[in-house]
Amino acid sequence: MRVLDRYIIKSIGRSVVLVVAVLLTLLALFLFINEQGWVGVGTYGSLQALRYVLLNLPTTLAQLLPVTVLIGSLLAMGSLARGSELTVLRAAGVSIARIGLSALLAGLLLVPVALLLGEYLAPPLAQLARVDKAVARNADISVTSRSSVWIRQADHMLRADRHAGEAGLGTITRFELTDNQLLAVGQASGARQLADGEWELTGYAQSRFDPMQVSSSSGGRARLNLAASAAFLDVVARDPMEMSLRELHGAVGYLQANGHDTRHQRFAFWARIAGLAALPLAALLAVPFMFGSLRIAEPGARATFGLILGLAYFLLQRMVESGTLAFELEPMLLAFLPTLLLGAVVALLLLRVQRPTA
Repeated sequence: MRVLDRYIIKSIGRSVVLVVAVLLTLLALFLFINEQGWVGVGTYGSLQALRYVLLNLPTTLAQLLPVTVLIGSLLAMGSLARGSELTVLRAAGVSIARIGLSALLAGLLLVPVALLLGEYLAPPLAQLARVDKAVARNADISVTSRSSVWIRQADHMLRADRHAGEAGLGTITRFELTDNQLLAVGQASGARQLADGEWELTGYAQSRFDPMQVSSSSGGRARLNLAASAAFLDVVARDPMEMSLRELHGAVGYLQANGHDTRHQRFAFWARIAGLAALPLAALLAVPFMFGSLRIAEPGARATFGLILGLAYFLLQRMVESGTLAFELEPMLLAFLPTLLLGAVVALLLLRVQRPTA
């Protein structure tokens, strides 16, 4: 049985690597074409666009990994079925459940790879891509260190800081000047983009220096209408779906301590865990299809079918995310909903193919 496990694991692994290579090539092409709208803005050229796309590929792969595992498993198991290897295994007395266990093991072995990708590789590369793009698009933005970015326009100076102790969250400091004299200093714990394109600083505390006194305020909000605010704030306004589990856990604690909404971060945290749990289920899903309607299908048909199923899973997750934020639903339960549905489908199909026919 160890030989069987190794053989099926190697078959699925090779197919997954092939699917990853094809999908990343296509995605890189589409993303590069999409970046052409920014080429020529500032010093942002084609080489910078290509660098931006390549640095974002690990993040894209981490989000689409369940899709690639599903397609790769369908192709691998389909190849075994067309070569009559699955038939030989069944004739030798190997049960469908035992073949499914081998496929499940292949999916479990991909979990550490996904963890490594999502925790240590994708987040810093995505952050580096945002910083490089923001600096290239706007000459007023300067990077003084790996964690500080500055911009000055008119009578305002903004500094964005990222602190490792705050799990990658950015704080934004705003300086108001007149004739090179400091009028006020304010600091915000977060920022969000408004419908009109402007940005709003949240958790804003400010100290204003008058000739005779210093006045302070806290817990407020401030709007930014600087021309380069979007490019500047893009450096620190990170998408929670692109953050690591460690960063998300720290972000939830930081936001809760400061009285901010944490639904987006909590959903991203549990969705990441649910995505890891979906990997072995995606590999296992190929097994019942190989003893059912897809056992004699062409590889292209299986790849298309896997792509449809995978994209349905991905889109369902995005729909659930939007519903969680719009309707204030429980993030943990809804984050696991697509994975639970996937598990239910796998269980029903396995029961169906193992049920003896009359």
